[in-house]
Amino acid sequence: MAYFLVSVSNKTNLDLCIKYALAGFTNSVNGLWTFCEIEKDDFISFLYGAKVFNLYRVKGKEAIKNADQLPPWPSVTFKMSGRTYFFPFRLVLDPIRRFEEPMVRPEFAYVAENLLLRGGYRKTHFQADQTTLQSVSEMGCLYDQCIERLDLSEIDTFVPRLTWDKTKVSNPEILKFQELILQTLSRHYLLDGKNLQRIFSSIGMNDFAPGAFEALGEKALPEGHIDILVKESIPKGLSRKIIVEVKSGPAKTRDMDQLHGYICEIGEECLAGVLIASKFSKKPLLSAGNKIIKPFTYAFENIDRMGVYSFAELLDKFRLDEVQL
Repeated sequence: MAYFLVSVSNKTNLDLCIKYALAGFTNSVNGLWTFCEIEKDDFISFLYGAKVFNLYRVKGKEAIKNADQLPPWPSVTFKMSGRTYFFPFRLVLDPIRRFEEPMVRPEFAYVAENLLLRGGYRKTHFQADQTTLQSVSEMGCLYDQCIERLDLSEIDTFVPRLTWDKTKVSNPEILKFQELILQTLSRHYLLDGKNLQRIFSSIGMNDFAPGAFEALGEKALPEGHIDILVKESIPKGLSRKIIVEVKSGPAKTRDMDQLHGYICEIGEECLAGVLIASKFSKKPLLSAGNKIIKPFTYAFENIDRMGVYSFAELLDKFRLDEVQL
């Protein structure tokens, strides 16, 4: 079970989220990315105005047709682009704890560091680690307020799908596959202990138990942003980590240099770096050997790039293969 802080754009939307115990994400790739990232039974809190609000468990997920005509959130039109966004991707929530806490509390340091280094929100969500979830589970009090559930019994839902073929895009039901989605597929793939054990074996970590580690989404560093951070869930004396970078196209030497920079920045507690890409040429592979980085290619078994697929279908067909140096 993962824990996320979901950023809310304004106070009105925050109040609606709390009133109806719902989280909503826009009809965009970023919205679908968040919807795919967060799973049923994960935990979330709302983030607004440098404060964290309440703790919820995700009860269910729904993608709603004609969401631009349905409550609770009004559509938003941006003046610069003229684009209008609505909220078809929704999480139904069970409230657990009630609180309103500032981000400056040390318990939120993992996410606060991300915010500081990014220079603000500019993201739909931030994943926190298990240590943060344990701390939040003791904040405030048990939720004791009434929830007003929306009656959307007559609505139509859909399964969002992804495609590489631009001609098949039909927002919000079919969206273009992008690197953000590939990052999420990679993280979900690593949540499977057998898959993570394969990564461990490739970098000589056979004595480590995958169940003692968690795979977290983007982590900000002063020099950039790590796509996936695999770290010990409950560090004891040492906080060992593996950095994973994901590239949708072929690996380049500069990708190796970037990853090596992150490894050096984290220091001795970083056990290895993993670069995932569609393919590797000779030059990046030579660079990987010099920098102690393990290269992996990604692939989808029996996938037609002209077709459309749900996230679950893509994850079922997704695999990582170690590239021999």
